[in-house]
This record gives sequence, C-alpha cells and structure tokens, in this order.
Amino acid sequence: MLTELTVREYADKLAAGEPVPGGGSGAALVGALAAALGEMAGNFTAGREKFAAVEQEVQSVLSVLTRQRRRLLGLTDADAAAYERVGAAYRLPKGTQDERAAREVAIQEALVAAAAVPLDVMDACVCVLGQLEQLRQVANPNLLSDVGVSAELSLAALRCAWLNVEVNLAAVTDGAYVARTREQIDRQLKTSETPARMVFDRIARDIRQGSGG
Repeated sequence: MLTELTVREYADKLAAGEPVPGGGSGAALVGALAAALGEMAGNFTAGREKFAAVEQEVQSVLSVLTRQRRRLLGLTDADAAAYERVGAAYRLPKGTQDERAAREVAIQEALVAAAAVPLDVMDACVCVLGQLEQLRQVANPNLLSDVGVSAELSLAALRCAWLNVEVNLAAVTDGAYVARTREQIDRQLKTSETPARMVFDRIARDIRQGSGG
C-alpha cells in the first residue's frame, strides 16, 4: 500500500515513469496532510486550561478532521487501484465484435469507478474546509499559521481532485451521469473556494498585524 511507504519512497514512486501513483493519489495525500495540520492546531488547544471555554468546539472540529484524514489516506491508495482497473479494461481483447462490446462496457464501468475516488476526495476536502473558519476563531493563536496552511492545502487538494474527476468524465459516454457529476463538482468548488481563501487571508492579515508588519 502506498500509505505504508516512507515519505521519500512515496515521492520517488510518484516521480518514476510509472502510471501509479499519480495526481489523484497525490491530491488525496495532500488533503490528508491538510486535515492533519488542522488536527495539530486543535490538539495544541484541546485540554488546555487557557482554552477551556472552547473545549467542546475544538473537540467537535477534531472529530471531523480526524475522520476525514483517515478517509483521505484510504483514498490515497484507492486512487491507484482505480487507475489500474481502467488500464486493465483498456487492455482487454478487441478482436471480435463481442469482445469490443465487452471491452467498452468494462472501460465505462472502470471510468465511473475511477471518477468516484476523486469525487470522494473532493467531498472529504469540503468537510475539512468546513471546519477551518471555526478552528481559526478558537485555536491556540500560536498555531494559526498551521490552520492557514491547512486551508490552502485543502483547497489545492480539492481543485486537484476536481481535475482528476474531469479526466475520467472526458471519456465517459453516459451524458446524464457526466452532467450530474459536473453539476455536483462545480457546486462544491463554488461554495468552497471563497471561504477557504477567506480563512487563509484573515490568518495572514492577523499574523502580519501581530508582528507589527
């Protein structure tokens, strides 16, 4: 499994001239790192007497972030498996009409299954982003830069997963499925981009003002 590799090993594997892992797996991993950074900020706040008044809020945020981090790590591996299924479908025999028909069915099924993984990555990133404004308001101020990085990485992972959905949709022949899926991902992008950037910009402003810059 990719998530059992060291960071160096994963990067080497990503850099190699092999089809997997690729951008979809990388997007999921970036999303997991984003969630983890939010968790770090929460864990430097939870259980501290100074922040007792917001303990319940922090614990609620932590619960969501931990769940999504684990989900995204699973998707880091799932994306590679989904791509391999697509490759296997394209390698099916196509010498006869029946073989060509069976191959096309297999390809379409594999493409839809492959699109499902980055769709899940997008959903997980939306969940992470949904916690960060609250975390910005209640987290230990010493960890605000980590919340900002979490927001930026979450947004990057969301957009990269969107691109990987589109790569698969480009070859899907079910027009209704494509339209429905594009409506979903466009809505997720539209509702997430501005809040994510606001979290980052507010944190950057507060850090700069705090430093006297």
